[in-house]
Amino acid sequence: NGEIVEPSPRIAIEFNETLPPIGYVAFCASNAKDCSGYGLIESFKPDMLEVSPQLWSKLHRINVSVHAAIKPVSDDELYGKPEFWTYPTTAGDCEDYLLQKKKLLQEAGIPANSLRITVALDENVQGHAVLTVTTKEGDFILDNRRDDIRLWSETGYTFLKRQSAHNPKHWVALNESVKTIASTTT
Repeated sequence: NGEIVEPSPRIAIEFNETLPPIGYVAFCASNAKDCSGYGLIESFKPDMLEVSPQLWSKLHRINVSVHAAIKPVSDDELYGKPEFWTYPTTAGDCEDYLLQKKKLLQEAGIPANSLRITVALDENVQGHAVLTVTTKEGDFILDNRRDDIRLWSETGYTFLKRQSAHNPKHWVALNESVKTIASTTT
């Protein structure tokens, strides 16, 4: 759209399109309605939420309630495979937590294009997934490892990629070292 976005510790900079995680692709194959577009139009602009006490309360309430309801268990332990994204019932890993949070937040009225699945490397350089809430005040992270909600730049993580604001099946790099793709995948 021609806008220049200045680097900010509050808003993550997006680079070129990249491939989605394979676990997300498999999840979408089984949950097509949860991976459909946001009502795509050419002049589409992502919703930039206004941070209000009501929004903050809703984010915190759902973040904490999912943490209380779900026991942390790896996909290997739970499903016998290294990567399996699904809605959790009583146990799950980081992807399962964020899928449940995203679903509940959307049901609570938060626009889907403001809730973006995000992949990072944690402080131990291990793969980790979190939910990013994009707002006018910055990109906030809902992380299954903590109840508090932090700006992306205050997590200590190295962010790799996240869902595009324009189409949930498309992903964008958040780090210049992440491989980009030349053509669009669907």
